[in-house]
Amino acid sequence: MAASIALSACGSGYTTSPQKNGTLTSSNTALTVMIGSSGDAETAAVKSAVADWSKASGTGATVVAASNLGQQLSQGFAARKPADVFYLSTDALAGYASNGSLLAYGDQLTNKDDFYPSLVKSFTYSGKFYCAPKDFSTLQLVINTDIWEKAGLSDSDLPTTWAQLASVSKKLTTPEHVGLGISGEYARIGSFMAQAGGSLMNDESTEATADSDANIKALDYVKDLLAAGDLKYAKDLGAGWGGEAFGKGLAAMTIEGNWITGALRADYPNVKYKVAELPAGPAGKGTLQFTNCWGIAADSPNQAAALKLVEQLTSKGEQLAFSKAFGPMPSVKSAAPEWKSANPALVPFLAAADYAKGVPAGKGSADVVTELNSKLETLVTSDPQTILGATQKNLEALAR
Repeated sequence: MAASIALSACGSGYTTSPQKNGTLTSSNTALTVMIGSSGDAETAAVKSAVADWSKASGTGATVVAASNLGQQLSQGFAARKPADVFYLSTDALAGYASNGSLLAYGDQLTNKDDFYPSLVKSFTYSGKFYCAPKDFSTLQLVINTDIWEKAGLSDSDLPTTWAQLASVSKKLTTPEHVGLGISGEYARIGSFMAQAGGSLMNDESTEATADSDANIKALDYVKDLLAAGDLKYAKDLGAGWGGEAFGKGLAAMTIEGNWITGALRADYPNVKYKVAELPAGPAGKGTLQFTNCWGIAADSPNQAAALKLVEQLTSKGEQLAFSKAFGPMPSVKSAAPEWKSANPALVPFLAAADYAKGVPAGKGSADVVTELNSKLETLVTSDPQTILGATQKNLEALAR
């Protein structure tokens, strides 16, 4: 309810009204930057970068690490005292953009052409590029190399097709571990939909495409792997997520994003692994991408400074520093050569930037995906067409 309250320009300190005649507000007001941090390393890195910019620019800026980012953002908007700059997820974009809470500043970025096109698309609503992607992650295949070699497999056996993935999953399945263990949710299974040429919604998140033949084919394939016992969900292996199942040796392979590297380093440092691109499906290569942007509030009395801060935070140098500090992949193409050089084992994750698909960003789509996830938990005993038909109706209802 609070998130749906439309904002209007108000408050002291404005020298111009927000975006009047295309002009950004400007004042001496210090900026508040709100983030949803993954931990101490991320918080420290962002605070350091913002402090450096503040010192150089002469504009005050404070970083707040939210304990519940979604709730604290909506409370700030409801009180008409939002943070000036903040992390914003793809599934929150439509709601805040549609009620006027966000500044659509994307086209004013001096580095706008440096962002990967798929990321720009994720933060475009009603034809407007709203906010700068701060970083991103993709899903790929993570393989336990000790188990792989013990099974007599080599690099020549890395699966490049669905049939080959099914074959190696079977070879890797033993009483001690399953061949492939993943989280049983759209945010992992959706990669197979992409490989089949499907998605839950079109690229603009304006039309539901959940019950397409491509998506049915993808779920049929996953169901077959589950029925064969060569794919198991993490919860059925006694793990909270695919990374835990993999780290504990309960799964020889998993499908995860590049965040798994930090988790393995911290919790399972002795596990040897390699990353490979997911196999191509009937429509070719495909995977999912996940990203956040730097939102700027329409009610900020200092939008001009906020824009300059975002340009600094998304610069090549700053993004490479963030990557080194806490692991995300830079959202700008210019950083790719140096990132690949520094992270040669993780290059498959970045290779997907050219073909990865974003998750649905339509208003209310996150709730539909949550319901879909509950149905995917019973996929092995359910009808894929029925599951996707229900999701189709739910997504269609959002557009009415």
